[in-house]
Amino acid sequence: MNKLNKITVFCGSSEAVDKEYFTDVEQLGQVLAENKIEVIYGGGNLGLMGALARSVLHHGGKVTGIIPRKIYENVAHIELSKLIIVDTMHERKAKMYESGDAFIALPGGIGTLEELTEIFTWYQLEYHNKPIGLLNTKNYYAPFYTMLEHMVTESFLHKRYLEPLLKENNPSKLVVRIQTHTVPLMNKWKQDDIGDRI
Repeated sequence: MNKLNKITVFCGSSEAVDKEYFTDVEQLGQVLAENKIEVIYGGGNLGLMGALARSVLHHGGKVTGIIPRKIYENVAHIELSKLIIVDTMHERKAKMYESGDAFIALPGGIGTLEELTEIFTWYQLEYHNKPIGLLNTKNYYAPFYTMLEHMVTESFLHKRYLEPLLKENNPSKLVVRIQTHTVPLMNKWKQDDIGDRI
């Protein structure tokens, strides 16, 4: 069983998405709060970001937002357990990454995908061995998995590096898998096939 005190969550801020996404995210927030897992996220109040934060807080959990000053000065805010204001997006991501015992990517846009792929790359480069959960509402991440499998087929990615990725449609099952899945720490520098690479 992994010790999960804090989990870093990447998610979208669009308000225009299907209600099913909101339903699953609100359920995830409840599960995290009930398991006393503090949420670390980007500090926004809109879309799935806001829905997650409000759900966790509503169910008695803790939420820490990490937000760049430029965004902080231009958006409204939720009264969070803690809000950390940084100067740049790079600082925001670094602080989010180091704060969590695991990661969850909810459905989101290009920013969410960028955060997900960066933390996945960091696993491949042996900067962490933390689980990475994907909340697969409406099979949102199916095309992402298809692309990863294509990379494996074409020898741009070794299948062993898919180890930390845990895809689930159900929020409760996703949290259980993250809590119970041990991710091996890879050492790509000592692998015979180091060419399969970054």
